[in-house]
Amino acid sequence: MSVRELSGKVAVVTGAASGIGRALALRFAAEGMRLMLADVDHGGLARTAALAGDAEVLTQITDVSDAWAVRHLANRCFGELGAVHVLCNNAGVYQGGHMWTRDEEDFSWLLGVNLWGVLHGIHEFVPRMIEQDTEGHVVNTVSVAGLFASPGSGGYSVTKYASLAASLALAEDLAATGSKLRVSALCPGAVRTRIGESDRVRPPGPATAPTPDEVASRETISRAAERGIEPSEVADLVVTGIREERFLLLTDARYATRLREQTEALLTGSLPVYQ
Repeated sequence: MSVRELSGKVAVVTGAASGIGRALALRFAAEGMRLMLADVDHGGLARTAALAGDAEVLTQITDVSDAWAVRHLANRCFGELGAVHVLCNNAGVYQGGHMWTRDEEDFSWLLGVNLWGVLHGIHEFVPRMIEQDTEGHVVNTVSVAGLFASPGSGGYSVTKYASLAASLALAEDLAATGSKLRVSALCPGAVRTRIGESDRVRPPGPATAPTPDEVASRETISRAAERGIEPSEVADLVVTGIREERFLLLTDARYATRLREQTEALLTGSLPVYQ
């Protein structure tokens, strides 16, 4: 059942300190929702809360790769706001480079935020959202990289393909059990965010020199982001998707054609070629 009336309802947004997360928070605030916002960036999170105007806002510094941290976020949200109606597992980080140049620490970081962040959100919030027995919606920010594995972003695509699978499996499980909750997989392409600067929130660790392929990929995605759509457009799409109970949310209509072409290529045993 769709959450058509958002006013007075509760939304949780991870990765809310900037970019799409901030845009989602502000869009939900404009709808009159009460907010629980999470991120590892204290300053950015405080700025988002300030921009939300008169909305009721709680903030929590949360590393979504940490199960305990997400459990604490859920406990505080249900404890202080009483319910959750919209859950946006939005936190995400990017690192490019060829598959063979990424080391274990790189994959661990990407998987921790991009996949485990989604899985922890599902595990800690969804059972209680089911139990409250109201209409609700889970929005997982996947990325168009979860649909198309382009050169130079293998590790990122691995995490995003897995996030799409998690979203599909969650939606199927909820439908099979007659739940009132719905799911959307948000697959944005180029958006004007700081995704190419994800290293700014990477936890301290062994310092390694960036490989040339990694630098080239970071520059490519940063240039694409500069030419991308505004995060507010993505937030508008999400609100429409929630109200219309749409599973797959694409920020560019051309991605549908690209998906068909990819499927046709795979069915013939060919490697898809992306223009």
